[in-house]
Amino acid sequence: MSPTAAISQAELYDPQKVLSDPQFKVLKEGEKPEPGVNLAVFYNANKEIHLVQKPRPKPGPGQVLVHVCATGICGSDMWTMLLILIYVKERHSFLETWCGSGHESAGEVVEVGEGVSQWKLGDRVAIEAGVPCMKPLCDACRTGRYNGCPDVVFFSTPPFHGTLTRWHLHPAQWLHKLPDNVSFEEGALCEPLAVALAGIERASLRLGDPVLICGAGPIGLVSLLCARAAGAEPIVITDLVQSRLDFAKTLVPGVRTVLIERGKSAKEQAAVIKEVAGGPVNLALECTGVESSINTGIFSVKFGGKAFVIGVGKNELSFPFMHLSANEIDLQFQYRYCNQYPKAIRLVAGGLINLKPLVTHRFSLEDGPSAFHVAADPSQGAIKVQILD
Repeated sequence: MSPTAAISQAELYDPQKVLSDPQFKVLKEGEKPEPGVNLAVFYNANKEIHLVQKPRPKPGPGQVLVHVCATGICGSDMWTMLLILIYVKERHSFLETWCGSGHESAGEVVEVGEGVSQWKLGDRVAIEAGVPCMKPLCDACRTGRYNGCPDVVFFSTPPFHGTLTRWHLHPAQWLHKLPDNVSFEEGALCEPLAVALAGIERASLRLGDPVLICGAGPIGLVSLLCARAAGAEPIVITDLVQSRLDFAKTLVPGVRTVLIERGKSAKEQAAVIKEVAGGPVNLALECTGVESSINTGIFSVKFGGKAFVIGVGKNELSFPFMHLSANEIDLQFQYRYCNQYPKAIRLVAGGLINLKPLVTHRFSLEDGPSAFHVAADPSQGAIKVQILD
């Protein structure tokens, strides 16, 4: 039995190990990092984001050290920084200090621990950020729906530090090999692609289905690429921002767009959508988590159709219950993803899904905090901001 067999993932990746290490240092704005250090981007409950220096980890049994070459900034990174920390700091006192960000990452293997035989130095990998317990008594893990594991370590979700760092330590079995024709940037984008693919799979989209996609942010745009690859027709996509709809047209020229007008009711918006689509749609993929957008999707769906919510929203929302009931509309949700990374990589490598245009802004790791400011500012026009090292 390996020395770590009886140690839980939470213990292995205890964030306090980093925060209490003498090498941990929060850099002031404009302060230059020391040469060759392990840099990362951290935030705190005061909504401050800074570069930090932290120790370079050493892989133990079953672990791999990855030089993280590309990391995307996800909307949930911003959401976590601005909203969740206020809640979780009551339960994790360390959040009064700092927590590491990032979970959309890819990189290169630089060191392997004892017992790791499937990876070697120089291997190019995508990092699956959610690490479940995989214990026989865990029903979610045992049945293959490991995204429901109650003891999951999801890097960048408090209390665990994220993958936006120069060197990241990861379990060997939760890395995925990148083919030579898939770049690190595309490898990092396999994380949001996994989210979209999980939605497409669970929503049971079929060839020729009329589909509505609510929201033309990164998840909505990746869902658009997936829906087109799956054979949906027609596809309608909505957003509040015309430039995002214009971007969607560059990705999928045949997509039909609807600009959401503030002040219109969900039923009024749905009437416009159905006119553009040529009738009610079979499936609405809701990618914002906003109540009004979810309800617009519901009112756009045909009798017996489905409204599938991929987006993350408030703790409590109101839905048109009787409309759902009287029209036999299924309202379905998803939580992260499972068993999607190999599929995502195959689709990118095979040319069925082109993720490259989604990266609109690139920053060095040393300039990581600036990347977050650009991602958070709608006037910058960013679709996907990536940090490269």
